[in-house]
Amino acid sequence: MQILAMVTMLIDHIGAIFFPGEMTWRYIGRIAFPIYCYALVQGHIHTSSRSKYVLRLLFIALLAQIPYNLALNPGGWNVVFTLLLSVLVLIVLDKLPSPWLGVPVVAAAVLLMEYYPLDYNAYGLLLVLIFRYTRSHGLVLAHLALNIFYLFYYGWLIQMASLVPTLAIVYAPAIWTTLQRRRVPRWVWWSFYPAHLAVLALVRGLVNDQWMPIDWMQLLKL
Repeated sequence: MQILAMVTMLIDHIGAIFFPGEMTWRYIGRIAFPIYCYALVQGHIHTSSRSKYVLRLLFIALLAQIPYNLALNPGGWNVVFTLLLSVLVLIVLDKLPSPWLGVPVVAAAVLLMEYYPLDYNAYGLLLVLIFRYTRSHGLVLAHLALNIFYLFYYGWLIQMASLVPTLAIVYAPAIWTTLQRRRVPRWVWWSFYPAHLAVLALVRGLVNDQWMPIDWMQLLKL
């Protein structure tokens, strides 16, 4: 599972940087993000220390930010910040005495994530919530509904491919269980995102003989 997520993410980013007109790379890359969301939820549920889990995410997000700006998006926040905010929302929701009290929390987080240029913006949070609170056919239907909404809202047709791992989780549990058993070392899993972005940013700068300037005004919404 981890290897599949890392490889498909790498394919996605190579396509985005070096082959922007060839969408096959991007469709393959849609497989990665739902796996990361699923892994985030499992980590949230099973971690022995949620505070340490949050701090690890924060460290990776900060470490990956400059490489992300140089490699992919000069005016955006990398996807680990999206996952970090999502897990903070999960922690708050777990502490509330009533699910209804979570509605304004989620609404506020959605507005925040739509305002700032976060990778995947509120879609990331909503997909994390789907993996946390739905099961079986409901998981597939909720993910499909989310994709349809963003198809009309943002024109994200390509995001329909992200249903592939969700379908595997629900309808091919034996295969998915086998994938989950094949784990890479923890340091590889945590370091891959910033490391591969740093390499891609370096290669992009060398190939183009020009470094992408970081758009701090867009990042901070000034």
